[in-house]
Amino acid sequence: MSQFLTVIEALNEGFLETLKLFAITLLGALPLGLIISFGSMTRFAPLRWLTRTVVWVVRGTPLMLQLIILFYVPGFVMENNPWAMENGRFWAAAVAFILNYACYFSEIYRGGIESISKGQYEAGYVLGLTKKQIFRKIILKQVVQRIVPPMSNEIITLIKDTALARVIGYADIIMRAEDYSLTGLIWPLFYTAVFFLLFVGLLTILFSRIEKKMSYYNG
Repeated sequence: MSQFLTVIEALNEGFLETLKLFAITLLGALPLGLIISFGSMTRFAPLRWLTRTVVWVVRGTPLMLQLIILFYVPGFVMENNPWAMENGRFWAAAVAFILNYACYFSEIYRGGIESISKGQYEAGYVLGLTKKQIFRKIILKQVVQRIVPPMSNEIITLIKDTALARVIGYADIIMRAEDYSLTGLIWPLFYTAVFFLLFVGLLTILFSRIEKKMSYYNG
């Protein structure tokens, strides 16, 4: 019984680490993705091509590879390893996840913004609205409605992708469950699966409700 409680406590601590990485990634990637999308749509060609090249590279390479490079390479090329600190593995994983998902989110933002017809901007100008007012009062709500489905898919994928952080030794719930499985305990793996199923289920319900609330912008 004592062993069971010890394993449960370790798995719960691992899940908290998973949630922490998930939350930090969203807090950083959502606004950064919007900034990147503006860079990819700017009329200043050098910035536009630089931004799109970075997005292409990040989206075209595996997140696991990005984690490995970001965590290990600085130690070889820099005198002081930036990750040689308390919670260094967490922050290395957070930076990699934020950059990766910001690039994916930027394309979703860009697609949503560019899907709005120019006629709506022109109608706003006719009504005497400024460019900022048009974006805030007319465009933004429609963009949000259009990006919710693809954004929800990416966010659900994110909670599962956090498992990749174990490649740099980040002790998330899957890494802890795997450690116990090596000692002959199989049930922690199923316990972990239930955690993810429940969390993904809650996210699915949440995004479904958001889509219904935004449905009045359809058509």
